[in-house]
Amino acid sequence: MLNYNTYLHQESKTWVTFVHGAGGSSSIWYKQLREFKKHFNVLLLDLRGHGDSKPSLKDAFNDKYTFDSITDDIVEVVDYLEIEKSHFIGISLGTILIRNLAEKYPHRVESMIMGGAIMKLDLRSQILMRLGIIFKSIIPYLWLYKFFAFIIMPNRNHKESRLLFVREAKKLYQKEFSRWFKLTSEINPLLQLFRAADVGIPTLYVMGGEDYLFLPAVKKIVQKHTACSLMTIEYCGHVVNVEQPQLFNHVVIGYVADISS
Repeated sequence: MLNYNTYLHQESKTWVTFVHGAGGSSSIWYKQLREFKKHFNVLLLDLRGHGDSKPSLKDAFNDKYTFDSITDDIVEVVDYLEIEKSHFIGISLGTILIRNLAEKYPHRVESMIMGGAIMKLDLRSQILMRLGIIFKSIIPYLWLYKFFAFIIMPNRNHKESRLLFVREAKKLYQKEFSRWFKLTSEINPLLQLFRAADVGIPTLYVMGGEDYLFLPAVKKIVQKHTACSLMTIEYCGHVVNVEQPQLFNHVVIGYVADISS
């Protein structure tokens, strides 16, 4: 089972579950934890191979990572804790996992808060992924990760986010990085499904105005899908919860509280 930590509220019955992105860990939510646990029950978890979720013996012989299997890792923890329904808050690749969870288990999702959401790979992103596939067994994975982090978060004000994700990525092994990178082979059809299918679950997209790779697709989704809204934070990049934590916390806590009331 994934490594997790819970923070129980004395009065609230509302749960929020935080899902980090690839190469990160639950520690990226350090600017959220103090405020959110004042209002809700909080579940933080480390995705497989990340943080303190070390690869199991079974995983050591399993090269086939899929979005479904990683989503089921999250559901296993939620089931174990007997959480019937939760608000799910994700960042970057974590938003893909949350959206996949909503597709498979909609009755478990109270709402989705999608920070730096990845809903479409444009031509530049697809070229980067193909280059990564070509060079991932030649170039040390940390070099590759630093390159991708710089492409996604290029500006000076994105530096803290870049350094945080690179620091967390250092805890991954090369083989673990390769397993996660193989997920790119199934990402396009999955994102195409997400853009086409409206699950009707309340969804708040929180995007940086400078998240130039992923913001355009989210704007189109919000126009087409019901129960969706978009909060754009200007002068902010991909990792909105790190770059603008006070605004992120204020908006998301208010959103969750309104839906839970």
